[in-house]
Amino acid sequence: MPLDPDHELFAAILDTGSIAAAARTLGTSPAMVSKRLARFEARLGARLIERTTRRLHPTPVGAQLHADLTPILSALAAAEARVTGAAAAPAGPLRIAAPTSFARLHIAPYLGDFLRDHPAVQLELSLSDGLVDLAAERIDCAIRITADPPAGLVARRLADNRRVVCASPAYLADHGVPAHPRALADHRLLAADGQLPWTLLRPGGRVQVTGRSHVRTNSSDIVRELALAGVGIALRSLWDVGPALADGRLVRVLPAWEGPRDLAIHAIHAPDPRPAVTAFVDHLAARWSPPRWEALDSPCTWDQIGIN
Repeated sequence: MPLDPDHELFAAILDTGSIAAAARTLGTSPAMVSKRLARFEARLGARLIERTTRRLHPTPVGAQLHADLTPILSALAAAEARVTGAAAAPAGPLRIAAPTSFARLHIAPYLGDFLRDHPAVQLELSLSDGLVDLAAERIDCAIRITADPPAGLVARRLADNRRVVCASPAYLADHGVPAHPRALADHRLLAADGQLPWTLLRPGGRVQVTGRSHVRTNSSDIVRELALAGVGIALRSLWDVGPALADGRLVRVLPAWEGPRDLAIHAIHAPDPRPAVTAFVDHLAARWSPPRWEALDSPCTWDQIGIN
């Protein structure tokens, strides 16, 4: 059975984000794209794309069809490239989703080089600390910090995510230094919603730290700022607090203990990704090998700055 050209048209509408952009990509008119989409939906007997004055978005069945078609179309493009002996250059729209703070600190600094190396890529970066549905949001690749990548998608592990207990020297001077995780019950803990209890590990030891955050917030950024301000003790990722540890604004507490190493930073995308997706993930992998934040794990602890 030959590939239906309306499959490519439907995928192009969602990949580019608009009927006009799809028309430019396919070399036809917006009116013709709209007509063919309506005919395609009528033939299937299902609404695939909801149109509003501000945006297009797939219906549930449209999102599933797009997810099913994407690897097929990618595989066909790759097969043709192998026959002709030329791999396609990275080009076209590239939609990336990533956590807000992580993207600001560790993705944004490398976007300039990526775009200079791949000028035909049209990059769109969507920042959110919530889980993003790649198919529904038309995301090509999500950078996600997780211990459980979703099934059915490719999850490339790019870096570890070490988490350490830390506080400001001022807080420790005022409230004392815990000698064991159980002593944290007597301290002000700082965590975003859903981040307590903590599990702390060391060779041969495992402790669960329960309690409530001294300040309730849904923002990890606020937790970091509260720790810097001397409000309490936090369990934070090195990528987030590494600079503050390196310059002494924060200090490791219980340096023999860390959070579990199950969390890692992954690039998540569909099988058989387009060249632009592969190029972007390779670009980040090269710059995070090794992660620069690992070098910021300061050996300085409370006893070295005169707190006792």
